Amino acid sequence: MADKSLNKTELVAKIAASTGQSQATVDSVLGGLFDALAESVGSGTKVSIPGWLAVERSHRAARTGRNPQTGATIEIPAGYSVKVTAGSKLKAAAK
Repeated sequence: MADKSLNKTELVAKIAASTGQSQATVDSVLGGLFDALAESVGSGTKVSIPGWLAVERSHRAARTGRNPQTGATIEIPAGYSVKVTAGSKLKAAAK
């Protein structure tokens, strides 16, 4: 695992420095991106940025599980999760 991380504030500062835009502008654009992703994925629309990533909602079927403390069986209801797939450029950058 990587022991380094980049939080949103650091990401905004890095993007602002490389693009010459103000941090407020970059923060606003990132906020808009995240809002659009949440709205699209919430409605079941796949968002794809070719070469970089794809984000989509996936369905999980109902299943039977176990309570690890008691060993009792429990019913886990059906639900949704988010699937993020790395594109070729992102995969190449990780090598």
